[in-house]
Amino acid sequence: MWEKFKNIIGLNANATRMLTGFILGLICMLCIMEGNIALLVMVLTIIFVASKEYVKILQHKGFFPSFKVIILSEMLLAWVAYTHQLDIAALVLSLCSFASFMWVLFCGRQPYIANVATTLLGIIYCGWFPLHLIFLRNLHCERFDSGFGFVVLMFTAILLTDTGAYYIGRHFGKIKLAPVISPNKTVEGSIGGIILAILGAMIVGYFINLEWYLSVAAGLLCTVFAQIGDLCESLIKRDAGVKDSGHSLPGHGGFLDRCDSFIFTIPIMYYFCYYFIFNDNITNNILQFFRGLL
Repeated sequence: MWEKFKNIIGLNANATRMLTGFILGLICMLCIMEGNIALLVMVLTIIFVASKEYVKILQHKGFFPSFKVIILSEMLLAWVAYTHQLDIAALVLSLCSFASFMWVLFCGRQPYIANVATTLLGIIYCGWFPLHLIFLRNLHCERFDSGFGFVVLMFTAILLTDTGAYYIGRHFGKIKLAPVISPNKTVEGSIGGIILAILGAMIVGYFINLEWYLSVAAGLLCTVFAQIGDLCESLIKRDAGVKDSGHSLPGHGGFLDRCDSFIFTIPIMYYFCYYFIFNDNITNNILQFFRGLL
């Protein structure tokens, strides 16, 4: 259906990619702005499709993680994130681990060890990490009413990382960054993405009244882990022998292909903001520690 619509209006590959990215980005930003149920539904939709794609990729490799265990575990973890009960997160993750073993013990098939391991990886990679977006959005303190501005900073840094890496790499890239895993990525493109991401983070940081050095640190963390996340998803696909995680998003492949830069970045950004921006006591203790060293 999409192919017929695309042919009618005459969209080329780049236009299709841009249109899909714009629509997806607009929906995500509206849900993030609204927060609460809208954000929960958005995150659950993404992790459901991403988990399905993940299981399909692993099946191509000859592993058979349990999609049912992954989804049920992710729903439990989503409840933890939505109710912000981090104190029971370890308990829920432990129960999810037990469930992975029980499924293989009573319903699984060969290869048993790989199936347990890939089920656990799916729970963490496709569910627990992305669910930190809810934690990040719901952060608050006396200085900042919510974590919305920091979500915008993170999205800006990631999008500028992709943009900078693509254009700088295309025009100036010579040194391969990871030739075996992702042969099109270059060191020059990576550096270009880092510089652009930090500049973008500083601009957003200025508007949310964040100190410049914290904006630089946040931007650097976002761009580095965005690129690591991209490479890690490429690693999974290359090992499984597939090109794209799916075909859900025209011009982008699957949800994992579009969200790979966010998977590692979201939890890193949350913990950075929690410990260094929203928690003054911890920040002061760390600063006093380094002052003592000097």
